[in-house]
Amino acid sequence: LPSGLAPVAPADADSALRRELYFFTLYRLLEAALLVLFLFGPVENLIGAPRHDLFARSLSLSYLFIASLLFVFGRRGDLRAQVFAGIACDLFFGILSIHALPGAGTGIALMLMFNVGAAALLLPTRFGIGAAIAACLGLVGEWLWTELGNEALGRTVAEPVMFALGYLSIALLTSTLGRQMRESQELAERRGAEAANYAEINELIIRRMRTGVLLVDGEGRLRLANEAAMLLLGDNGEHNGGQHGHRVLAIASPELSRRLGRWRVEGRPDESPLRLAPDLPEVVPRFTRLLAGSDQTLIFLDDTSLVSRRAESITLAALGRFSASLAHEIRNPLAAINYAVQLLEESRDIAVSDRRLLEIIRQQGSRMNGIVENVLGMARREPAKPEHVELMGFVRQFVDEYRAIHPIEQDTLRATGAHAQAPALVDPRQLHQALTVLVHNALTYGRQPGEPARVSVHVYFDDVGLPAIDVLDRGPGIPDSVAERLFRPFFTTSAHGTGLGLYIARELCRANQASLDYVPVPGGGGCFRIRLAGASALAPA
Repeated sequence: LPSGLAPVAPADADSALRRELYFFTLYRLLEAALLVLFLFGPVENLIGAPRHDLFARSLSLSYLFIASLLFVFGRRGDLRAQVFAGIACDLFFGILSIHALPGAGTGIALMLMFNVGAAALLLPTRFGIGAAIAACLGLVGEWLWTELGNEALGRTVAEPVMFALGYLSIALLTSTLGRQMRESQELAERRGAEAANYAEINELIIRRMRTGVLLVDGEGRLRLANEAAMLLLGDNGEHNGGQHGHRVLAIASPELSRRLGRWRVEGRPDESPLRLAPDLPEVVPRFTRLLAGSDQTLIFLDDTSLVSRRAESITLAALGRFSASLAHEIRNPLAAINYAVQLLEESRDIAVSDRRLLEIIRQQGSRMNGIVENVLGMARREPAKPEHVELMGFVRQFVDEYRAIHPIEQDTLRATGAHAQAPALVDPRQLHQALTVLVHNALTYGRQPGEPARVSVHVYFDDVGLPAIDVLDRGPGIPDSVAERLFRPFFTTSAHGTGLGLYIARELCRANQASLDYVPVPGGGGCFRIRLAGASALAPA
């Protein structure tokens, strides 16, 4: 699981400060309206005569107009740009208003203190301090302007200096608060994103679990279900409009609903396998309450086929290790027996009648050696080493080698193909082993009584363009009841077979990302089909 997420973008963190910006623009609008009221309203005499009446009136109206625009458009655009424009407007009109209205200069300077503090709150520290310094310089500049213009009103330099210290102090304080607010907001956004991410991961895990999970309320309605549970329930119990759109467990699975009712009353679950529908696998239901004292119940549906496959895999693994150890111990004395038989066959003192017995011993020794090789092949499970192979040439060479090593007498074995070349990606050694098993079975069992076997190994491309190999025979075919169990380990219909050949052949094909299936032939006979990966497929890492 991820240990953290990327930091929240500054724009995302600033979006949380929109409410503070709204109050800032509202306060600016109040400032401008107050100036207009003092200059145009019935209380104009409260602040004394302006130094420049027309200039002061024009200034107040301009400030009101711009403050109104900033208030209207304050919720749009970049937050920092809005604050920059606002504080620049405040300082420009505020300093000029202090000069134009000497009787209200101290009050305007006090009101500007909030503007400076709000700007420092909403802007990064360096910009907030910069706004405070600009305000300080503006106050000092306005005082010098007044002094140099011989319009002094008895104000000393201490007044702008004290205001400047106040501006810097309030800017430092609110800038610290603003930084903490932004950091807290970023942390909250990050934690919220992490929580949402973990919730999505948990939901994905539950949804993709192989165990079915159902949440049932006290009235028997299905509140939640993961994908496995929906597949196990099937389409039974469609949404009931009278039950607020939720499926009803009693309709979806009456037996499961009865077991849930008994568990709620008796507290003892019935863990015998249950089949929810005729074409679905059996499941074992388990019940647990969502919370202590809650009427909502979690139902876990364990697919017994998965459990049986795991048990089969464990059993096969243990059996493979045991069989490999046993086969290894048998192999040494068996080699000694075969060697002794060869020496006896070379002796001239053996009677002709006894040589038949030696031939029987040799044949049975070869058969036992084949059994040992099959068991060892099942236990080894060597990984595939895929190579680019031209199948048509490979199959022709395989057929020639098989004929040379295994005398087939009256039987026929031939290689055919619809294309001159058929490139594929496969381990040639493992493909050779799988074809050996299939051809041997076809020559042994794929024949009509009293007739020679006719086997062909056909190479072609299937409907999706992937290379395939068919091992065809003209025998009686395989019944459906037997075909379902063909590839199970140790399943055989012959008194002399081990039941491992086809199982090992399929495992070798799977190791090469290929498939091996039995395909019935309508006109009679049998077909074992290998579908391989194309030459452009990627080899496993």
